Amino acid sequence: MLSSVNSPKISIITVVFNNADTIAHALDSVASQDYSDIEHVVVDGESTDGTSAIIQARESRLGRYIREPDKGMYDAMNKGINAATGEIVGILNADDFFVDKTIVSRIANQFSKNPTDCLYGDIQFVSKNDPSRVVRYYSSRHCSPERFAYGFMPAHPSFYVKRSVYQENGLYKTNYKIAADYELMTRYLWVKRISYQYLQEPLVRMRTGGASNAGWSTYWTLNREVVRACRENGMKTSLLKVMSKYAFKLLELFPGKH
Repeated sequence: MLSSVNSPKISIITVVFNNADTIAHALDSVASQDYSDIEHVVVDGESTDGTSAIIQARESRLGRYIREPDKGMYDAMNKGINAATGEIVGILNADDFFVDKTIVSRIANQFSKNPTDCLYGDIQFVSKNDPSRVVRYYSSRHCSPERFAYGFMPAHPSFYVKRSVYQENGLYKTNYKIAADYELMTRYLWVKRISYQYLQEPLVRMRTGGASNAGWSTYWTLNREVVRACRENGMKTSLLKVMSKYAFKLLELFPGKH
């Protein structure tokens, strides 16, 4: 496994509730990484579908396993971040997995070579029933702090940030249903102006059907929260301005256009 004296310890947070169908894949994806200095923190909101047994069978691989009730996904993420001890922190959802076994090594290498507060890359959406089939490519290439007003954000599962940034600037706001990640990145990148770099490659594969892409009512809630996130952080926008992003996102449906 790869590491060096100058390489940072990386904490990966996975929050889960009743994901027995996918949690093993997520856990095994982290365990198979060729980077040695990984702390995997798993926060289970007292699953009742067999998820907990799957985690417990792999508990020796974990840096920390927390099993207790929570107040939702973002509350669980905050618990994981507070429990983390790595210099760098990233989030891997319970139904996501790394593109290959070298991803964390490449993330660590970027932080070592180019001092920065955070890093993000691209993600691939894959079929829920066939995780080997890519159905959409999400590129973070066009994202910048100024474009939060238009609804563009870096792919959250590819977002890795120094733990000190969380400590200095606050965690996820738990009064958001879907867009607390959007608010946090707006706060960090737009308001606090933390430094960032873009790694132009897919880091994570994400199964379709997650909390932020589950239907038009969800899209409506998401976009209203995006407007709220911008306004709370002093950025002028509107619902019409945010929803204009969908015309641009149609390009993602065409391979080779990212």
